[in-house]
Amino acid sequence: MHFKIKRIKLLNALSKATKAVSVRSPLPVLTGIKFDLLENRLVLTGSDSDLTIQTVINEDDDLEIIEEGSVVLSSRYILDIVRKINSDDIEIEIIDGLLTRIKGNQIEYSLNGTDAIDYPRIDLSKTGTHFIMNALHLKNIISETKFAASDKENKPILTGINFKAKNNTLECVATDSYRLAKKIISLDEDVTFNITIPKLSLDEISKIIEKDEDIELYVSDRKVLFVFDQNIIQTRLIDGSYPDTARLIPDHFDYELDIDTVDILNAIDRVSLLSNEQNNIIKLDLSSDKVMLSSYQQEIGSVEENLSTSFYKGEPLSISFSCKYASDAIKSFKGTKIRILLTGEMKPFIIKDIEKDDLIQLVLPVRTY
Repeated sequence: MHFKIKRIKLLNALSKATKAVSVRSPLPVLTGIKFDLLENRLVLTGSDSDLTIQTVINEDDDLEIIEEGSVVLSSRYILDIVRKINSDDIEIEIIDGLLTRIKGNQIEYSLNGTDAIDYPRIDLSKTGTHFIMNALHLKNIISETKFAASDKENKPILTGINFKAKNNTLECVATDSYRLAKKIISLDEDVTFNITIPKLSLDEISKIIEKDEDIELYVSDRKVLFVFDQNIIQTRLIDGSYPDTARLIPDHFDYELDIDTVDILNAIDRVSLLSNEQNNIIKLDLSSDKVMLSSYQQEIGSVEENLSTSFYKGEPLSISFSCKYASDAIKSFKGTKIRILLTGEMKPFIIKDIEKDDLIQLVLPVRTY
């Protein structure tokens, strides 16, 4: 293997492929990046067996192919080397067995490689239910829902985001049993599937999406494939049935609060100053006269703030909830005003944009007595 390439081009490709690599992989070869130099392109592959990212650099794209070949190089060292070499161009060549030379203008590294034959064969075939969606729409879906997925492995199905497609509609839901995020978008194709994708995989995919373009998805029983901009990303699916969350969302509301998004976020931030990680509960007192946000810690003190810019409709009501859960939910909205809809002091309340219904955030209240 022998080629020359623009440093920034290789660095960008390596930065993507290494997102799938785990330094704690039980299979040592999977701590590396596989380089496949073919007749007209360089293919870089990183994988931890659950998530695989493959990115391609074509010959006419600042790449000069001198001799084809393959090798696996430590992802940690090759990324750092390419990042720190002070040179516009880099030359990479296998010089002795698997010993690989990485050469810049004034510097030369020699890095021990691993035989590419030892790298697991990963099936990246484009099979299953196929549909196309906008990449930025997918990126938004991930950012608007991922925080509500669980971090605890005792219920693996809740560590993912559920994607359910039917009748030209894609419904995406994440929940950890204490809060829920639901995003609905329209699809051009009428496809049907119900899958749960690991939150961590989607997070890495989101980081790779950079521009407004189409992304192809191939959904099968155990995996889903994302194809866009010279990248192929494959992730396993989480086994099991995702809980039916539709029944958790109330269909009627007796109380309604309209408020500026920035105003309530800032108020939550100020009122939660006296809370701690073990008890980050704040209280919302609602009436036609005033809307008060407050917090009380016996060992610290208390705080209350009048939300004077809000508009409330309904009978007097008091409800307590996690300031973190409420803040995470509100931050997912891009509009200037939100509407909080409630049904009672110990019943879940939902938050949505005052002008759109495509994103719903649900938060469970907390009993404070």
